[in-house]
Amino acid sequence: MTPVHYHAGRFPPDDRIDWPALVPLLEPAATAIGRYDGMLTAIPNPDVLLAPLATREAVLSSRIEGTQATMGEVLEFEAGQEAPSPERRDDIREVLNYRAAMRRAEETLRTLPLSGKVVREAHGVLMSGVRGEGKAPGDYRRVPNWIGPPGCGMDEARYVPIGADELDGAMSVWERYIHGDKPNLLVQTAIVHAEFEALHPFLDGNGRLGRMLVPLFLWQRGLIAQPVFYISAYFEAHRDAYYDGLLAVSRDGDWTGWCRFFLEAARAQAEDNLDRTQGMLNLYEDMKQRVPELLRSRHAILALDWIFQNPIFGGAAFVAGAGIPAATARRFLSALSEGGILHVIRAGRGRRTGIYTVPNVLRVAEGLGPSRSPPAAPGVACRPQSRKNER
Repeated sequence: MTPVHYHAGRFPPDDRIDWPALVPLLEPAATAIGRYDGMLTAIPNPDVLLAPLATREAVLSSRIEGTQATMGEVLEFEAGQEAPSPERRDDIREVLNYRAAMRRAEETLRTLPLSGKVVREAHGVLMSGVRGEGKAPGDYRRVPNWIGPPGCGMDEARYVPIGADELDGAMSVWERYIHGDKPNLLVQTAIVHAEFEALHPFLDGNGRLGRMLVPLFLWQRGLIAQPVFYISAYFEAHRDAYYDGLLAVSRDGDWTGWCRFFLEAARAQAEDNLDRTQGMLNLYEDMKQRVPELLRSRHAILALDWIFQNPIFGGAAFVAGAGIPAATARRFLSALSEGGILHVIRAGRGRRTGIYTVPNVLRVAEGLGPSRSPPAAPGVACRPQSRKNER
């Protein structure tokens, strides 16, 4: 099969969009995102309620690239539990880096516009200390690369991005497109993502970084109040269509087909995000009644906020970090466990801290309803798959 090469000289595609074909999708997508943004605006403490969903997004975006770590495993690892294997430990570290890179980008965008500088800085965090850390973290590539089966040569590749000698100029054109005034911001978002993936500016990490750009762009352009638009679930569930749509941009110039796919993804995920965010808010309000009844302390809401943000945690971390007197915090762990709010994953013994989970927070984050009977263990199984180069 002949490799598809980057669409040199055909970006931006302003005159290649079939707008009549997109019109039926524009209003449903914009309406769904508007409703979701209304929920974001109304949430009094988004950092607390949305923290589990941010971890889920990091898990799913990384899974598209072949990692197998579950949300439960990531949080257990953070709490001090050993990973089940060295390979899974590497997967988990990539997920944690994804989350850290997203936070770094958000912090930087509070003072700088979205740009190559912001992207390179986030890439440096994404690739620090994980597989691929030797592939120039934070720097655009200076050598050719291509996408295809492991070990294949360029002639056997599925896709060959732009040459390294043309990359700086192409990224400057991409950056100008980001800040241009276009007919529709959602279509512009679709094109920003697709062009980044087509340029493939880094030696590794392009797919994950490109998906981060979606909420960051929507946030900076004012379509959402927080940079928390979780789109990777749709891309992961429709992985073949996702990759085929991106490939068709360079192979066939089919920007319209890609935009159709993206608009449908944006609508579906906005509705899903709204449901999960509403579920988080409902659960928090329910726990806001139950937890003070169990603890009977002025520190009850502090404890609730901490465990909601950290739905799997080490007991020592809670005692040290929740801002509650140590003796009171230890009493809280016993009371919340006996009251069914917490589930003990690993009992503390000697110097080894206990590990606890808030199972209902994980259930709602994964799209399941809360249960009065906590599950035996958190996490979501995923099918094994081999890691591949990121498109």
